[in-house]
Amino acid sequence: MGLGMAVILVTCFAASAWMNDQEARVAAVNAEASKLAAAGPLLAENVKRAVAENDLAGVRRLVADTAAGLKTGRLSVRIGGGILADSIPSRVNITKLPEHWSAPTAADDQGGAAPQAQFTFAVPNRGAGLVELFSQPPLARSVYSRSGASALICAVGLCLLVLVYRRSRSGLAAMETVASALDSMARGETSAAALEVDQRLGAIAIAWNKLMTEIEDLRRRCKAAAAPASGNRRGGSGGLEAACDAMSQGLILVDDKLTVRFCNGAASTFLKRDRAAIAGSPAADLVEDPKFKDAIAATADGKLRRPVTVELEEPGDSGGVLRFCVRPVRRGDVDSAMILIEDITQQRTAEKARNQFINQVTHELRTPLTNIRLYTETAIEDGDSDPGIRANCLNVINGESRRLERIVSEMLSVAEIEAGATTVKRDDVYFDQLVKELENDYRAQADEKKISLQFNVSPKLPKLQADKDKLAIAVHNLLGNALKYTPEGGKVTVTVDVRDGQLAIDVADTGIGIDKKETDKIFDRFYRSQDPRIGKIVGTGLGLTLAREVMRLHGGDITVESVINRGSTFTATMPVNLAA
Repeated sequence: MGLGMAVILVTCFAASAWMNDQEARVAAVNAEASKLAAAGPLLAENVKRAVAENDLAGVRRLVADTAAGLKTGRLSVRIGGGILADSIPSRVNITKLPEHWSAPTAADDQGGAAPQAQFTFAVPNRGAGLVELFSQPPLARSVYSRSGASALICAVGLCLLVLVYRRSRSGLAAMETVASALDSMARGETSAAALEVDQRLGAIAIAWNKLMTEIEDLRRRCKAAAAPASGNRRGGSGGLEAACDAMSQGLILVDDKLTVRFCNGAASTFLKRDRAAIAGSPAADLVEDPKFKDAIAATADGKLRRPVTVELEEPGDSGGVLRFCVRPVRRGDVDSAMILIEDITQQRTAEKARNQFINQVTHELRTPLTNIRLYTETAIEDGDSDPGIRANCLNVINGESRRLERIVSEMLSVAEIEAGATTVKRDDVYFDQLVKELENDYRAQADEKKISLQFNVSPKLPKLQADKDKLAIAVHNLLGNALKYTPEGGKVTVTVDVRDGQLAIDVADTGIGIDKKETDKIFDRFYRSQDPRIGKIVGTGLGLTLAREVMRLHGGDITVESVINRGSTFTATMPVNLAA
């Protein structure tokens, strides 16, 4: 409340200062108008004389000097329908004095503002003219000074009021803090450590903390006194509950009335419900699934004789898969049940990835093997009669065998990565030679798809210390993907140079592009884009994973920039280690 009053007071003071400022502005405007009224007739007479003498340059010089001396916004001399002279030269549209002219027509030249003052003059036997003064009077320094002083006074006054308010409030801070602690206690907080307040608030805070310590000590002694009786009554079940809470599986015990009697911490987490709310609730309400409800009902009827398993997917794109296993528990003549909950999301994901990998690898291996078999048969049947056919077949067989070799190498490399056994065998590598091998391997594929394949290689690439085979696999994967996902008539550009001590390899294409949501996922093992256009293009989902791993083993990385339907640019970098 005090702070509000301070703000109101300062606001009133600021309003008063603003009114004074407005009065000062009006006074400045009136002073400027008086100055223009005094200078106008003399200016008009001088203009008349210069016009009578056909001194056009003199008229314009007179206008410019007067505008500079008065420091006004703008001066203008009009005759007829045009501007003879103006303090803004670009507005002049009469370049020569006519012998005769009509009466001037005043015009609005300043965005809707009328002239501050107008003065007419007449040249005998030629015509009349009009001198117009458009004024934008600047605020006097005194006005700015008064405004600044007022603002400063307001700011200082507000600061002083805030300081006074805070000092007056400091005496109540301890009571407010204790009141907040009491509110927390009313909501169920019992920990003394959480209810204690800062002792620097004074004697009230110290007394409150002492009270909390005594209450906590009393509670501890009461609990210690009740522990032996509780332990005898429960038969040491506290240790069993702790063991159940340590389980990674969810555990729920249901009695013969199908009411939950126990729920461990894992079950509470899986069901995303408070543990206290689960205990005592009907077991059938835990999951909204007919099979689960039927299994619980069969327990009450005594019909459940073997475990029933139900797998449920959580809603949402990031939902997991939970497996519920309902097991009957028979104690004498009473039937109850035990529900085990297990998160099998990773298991399902791994199975899906494995099946997808097997399908993709099958396609990847089948194509080159089929081509090798067909071209081998062609070479055997027609090679003797036509050496050209035999040479072409051998070239295809060689290319497909190298393709098989790369696929197998990728799978072996991924196995090494998973086993943590990937190593780099560094040796001298001349990257320009590696680029030539790339061009030889992919030129035919690019020509077949009518794709423009360009290589821009810096002529001064250093000799690297790297693992040539692994580096070749990484670059092969980047270029192969670019050609694979670029439609006919597209363009793929490979740029290799050195930037800031790093070897940079840019592979840019005009292909289908990658959605921003998938740019982080495409480097995951076995992941393939969800774009429906990808479905007909075979691939293992390992190429980018392996390429990034290779570059990281060399101290570098791979980044990507992509726009849907416009293309992608993959940039592989690694430090340049010059050989001795």
